[in-house]
Amino acid sequence: MVEPVETRRVVVLDYGSGNLRSAVRALERAGAEVTLTGDKEAALAADGLVVPGVGAFAACMAGLRAVKGPEIIGRRLAGGRPVLGICVGMQVLFELGVEHGVTTEGCAEWPGTVERIQAPVVPHMGWNTVEVPEGSMLFEGVERERFYFVHSYGVRDWTLFTNGRTRAPLVTWAEHGGDRFVAAVENGPLCATQFHPEKSGDAGARLLANWVSSLKASR
Repeated sequence: MVEPVETRRVVVLDYGSGNLRSAVRALERAGAEVTLTGDKEAALAADGLVVPGVGAFAACMAGLRAVKGPEIIGRRLAGGRPVLGICVGMQVLFELGVEHGVTTEGCAEWPGTVERIQAPVVPHMGWNTVEVPEGSMLFEGVERERFYFVHSYGVRDWTLFTNGRTRAPLVTWAEHGGDRFVAAVENGPLCATQFHPEKSGDAGARLLANWVSSLKASR
């Protein structure tokens, strides 16, 4: 008898950042049972947590703090529970964000500063290729595909050293107007993309399916 595949429960964290329905639908198509909520206990209990984000870094951090987002993310990661950040939801995982001369503290899960992209045309809007490192789980099967970006800020200079006992993060890069920036990171239970996988067609759908399939059902 074939054992039924357990559905992975995913919470998309609702903290007032834009229209989140496209992310919910995309994750459902990837096979997840999805709940859109700002409830702390639900976010902690889910098999996977998605932290979306659009707009300004400071506004997103204010919204996250209002629902105890940094605490939720930190507690999940301390227990090895997966988190996926998308767009500004990736940016707030870094130490600092600098916009219009204002510096805002992020969640500080990774070192690095989110700053304005130095390119002739900003925002960076549209489809772009990415430089995927060997061994990527997120990009398996879509290493050479294009993904959809909409942003003016990113992490342009980031070096993360490990203590030799933990695996170094896998960092995916992209380029716009001659300026390179971090396009995605895979760091144990913490993953993130600067682009929008939910708006990236078949390639984005495969990436989300890769992430959902990596989750361990808790029930």
